[in-house]
Amino acid sequence: MFLILTLALLPLGLIALVASLQAIRTTDLEKEALLRIAVTQSARKLSADLASDRTALMLTANSFATSGPDRNMCDRLSLFLTAHDRGGGRYYIYDRGGRRLCSSPLPEPAGLSPSMRFAGAPAQLLPGSAYLISRAQSDNGAIAAIAYYSRPYLEAMTSSAGALQNRQITLQQGRANLLITRPAGHSGGHSTTLSARLDPPDIILTMTLRDPPVTVARMLSLFLPLVMWFAAAAIGWFVVNRLLIRPLVLLRRTVAAYQPGEVLEPLRRIRTPAQEIVALGNTFREISEDVATHEAEMAEGLETQRKLTREVHHRVKNNLQIIASLINLHARSAHDAEAVEAYATIQRRVDALSVVHRNHYAELEEHRGVGVRSLISELSASLRGTAPVDARRFGIQIDSDNLHISQDVAVPIAFLLTELVELAMLSDPRTAMQISVRSESGRSDRAILHIVSPALRGSPDMTARLEERYGRILTGLSRQLRAPLEHDPETGDYAIAITVLP
Repeated sequence: MFLILTLALLPLGLIALVASLQAIRTTDLEKEALLRIAVTQSARKLSADLASDRTALMLTANSFATSGPDRNMCDRLSLFLTAHDRGGGRYYIYDRGGRRLCSSPLPEPAGLSPSMRFAGAPAQLLPGSAYLISRAQSDNGAIAAIAYYSRPYLEAMTSSAGALQNRQITLQQGRANLLITRPAGHSGGHSTTLSARLDPPDIILTMTLRDPPVTVARMLSLFLPLVMWFAAAAIGWFVVNRLLIRPLVLLRRTVAAYQPGEVLEPLRRIRTPAQEIVALGNTFREISEDVATHEAEMAEGLETQRKLTREVHHRVKNNLQIIASLINLHARSAHDAEAVEAYATIQRRVDALSVVHRNHYAELEEHRGVGVRSLISELSASLRGTAPVDARRFGIQIDSDNLHISQDVAVPIAFLLTELVELAMLSDPRTAMQISVRSESGRSDRAILHIVSPALRGSPDMTARLEERYGRILTGLSRQLRAPLEHDPETGDYAIAITVLP
């Protein structure tokens, strides 16, 4: 339907449109030609009048410079300028001292300072007072003659023989603009602008011609082909929209809102789509059914894998607790204090590993890793519970951001804290410890772990214990964390950078 209507109206629409455009083009060319003639004539006429007046001003200035002020010369200049300007040409002649030697009876317009009488271009625009001035100096530069041209005079001088309607004439000199005539009608609509240079060449005369008001007949003749073509396009669009566009839009929205596991029925509410779109919708429905089946199978497999992983962590945690209980039983039967402390040391490390598995098992459902704050809190409670008798009051203060780490990072951190807490308890059981974990500035995947205690300050006993056992263990744990373990012996601060989950 769209092709039939378009082909039927295309020849008529093209003929009418070409005829209208040709008529408008011819009219515009004629108007532009008339405007070019008018602006050229106006520029030549105004340039000639300015040149003749400037010659008269120069002759008078030279006469005043050689023979002194002469009333007869002043009267002849006034008669000459008045013949050109019926409004009474305004002219003023000054010497270098600022003394007016000759002038018209009318007051001098404002806008030209005394310092500018002997300086500037031969012709100058004064937009503030709406005047054009023509300036001439004597040959020796002692006398300056200035003539002022009003807007009515300029309008009369620039009016061409074949006056055009709705024209606007403007004089421009650099950034200065002087509007001479303004069109009487509405200023909006299309316009044609042409310019011509005056003599002196730094002044440009611009003439703008406004188009006549648009009539109803002209509008109908211009837009009738477009209206006919629009009607044909609207009818064709309606047909295409019902058969193609609307079903495609609905199909696109349905596919865009698709969630895995759903079955698409995109064309259930459309009764008039094209057969090709119906086939496309059926294809999407079949694909969505296959995807839903695979999603169900994958979800079932993922749930089975989650249950297995949960069971593994649960069994590991239980096995570690059994090992800890067995160690505790053996420790109770031991009579040697050194053996009891050895059992307690082993039990603390098994408890540390059990704490890691328990926290990892707790966060397994949300896949967030091991919570740093909960790990350190539970590990600190466990270490205080298995501490030696003289370190039962050993205080541990925890300050940590809400961060999460992987199990590969959690295990060496738990062992590192166990070693340092045990080292501090053995060095000075009456002190306390502060453990802090803060995100590293500017990085979201790094944090700094600080373990600070007066018991960890540098001393001969501390150096002996580090060389005997703890130093090698701490070095090995820092290698697992792939970061150097820094120690400040003056403050007792151990610091290491750890990797956190985003």
